[in-house]
Amino acid sequence: MILCCGEALIDMIPTPTNAGPDGFVPHAGGAVFNTAIALGRLGAQVGMLSGLSSDMFGRQLVDGLKASHVDVSHLVLSDRPTTLAFVRLVGGHATYDFYDENSAGRMITAQDMPTLSNEVSALYFGGISLACEPGADAYADLLTGATEGRAVMIDPNIRPGFIKDIERYRQRLDRMLALSDIVKVSDEDLNWLNPATMSLHDKVREILRKGPSVVILTRGGEGATGYLANGDEVQVPAVKAEMVDTVGAGDTFNAGVLAKLSELGQLEKDALAKLEPEVLAEALAYGARVAAVTVSRAGANPPWVEEV
Repeated sequence: MILCCGEALIDMIPTPTNAGPDGFVPHAGGAVFNTAIALGRLGAQVGMLSGLSSDMFGRQLVDGLKASHVDVSHLVLSDRPTTLAFVRLVGGHATYDFYDENSAGRMITAQDMPTLSNEVSALYFGGISLACEPGADAYADLLTGATEGRAVMIDPNIRPGFIKDIERYRQRLDRMLALSDIVKVSDEDLNWLNPATMSLHDKVREILRKGPSVVILTRGGEGATGYLANGDEVQVPAVKAEMVDTVGAGDTFNAGVLAKLSELGQLEKDALAKLEPEVLAEALAYGARVAAVTVSRAGANPPWVEEV
């Protein structure tokens, strides 16, 4: 099982109303939630570990996970509120205003974390759950104690507005990257992590030196490049699609990569350490295909496997 560890929240999406001004409709979302949903729809064995509320929005999130065949046995429930993200779409690109104080997801602690069974073979971390404390520390502690024998993928998906202590965030993320096997970063993420005057290629190599076997760099419409620790590189183009919006595109791409690696029997530490460039290219291409479906429709609505 691939266990997706991190935020699940409600995206409040602007929607026209008969009265004139837009209203907001609640849609289940969150970067890690979206990846879990996409993995379930792609046929992978997947579970979700997150702090969820017992309120009406929390129930909506649980129902969404179950509907996409995501195991919910690792969820941590509380009576704290659900995180809300009010979305603004400009030219199809999303910006967000978050309401996250004292939320069920943010306030999860190391003591809340369940014991992971041997069924969990891979871990996925990412999003704002890596920045918002105390939950961020809880996920970092979970990773520290659960990496033996499990493949790990991290997508920082950096949102600077959530980072209150930059140095603390960088130190925590560096510790997590050192324990990971796959790191996915956008060009914006990479330049935030390393603002030095260096090429993107050299910045990727800096991350590889921290310990991962694979770094995936995405550049929107320019596609993705995969870098292996042995120096090999592969590049795949973005799949052309009639874009409605970009909500959940990167999360779905990550799910496609994980699903294909799992299908090929390569989502294991030892296999990733000696991954062949052709296999990485196949996984990246599949990620691009599933992401193209997501951007062609409104909101984070990943495809089912029969749609790909």
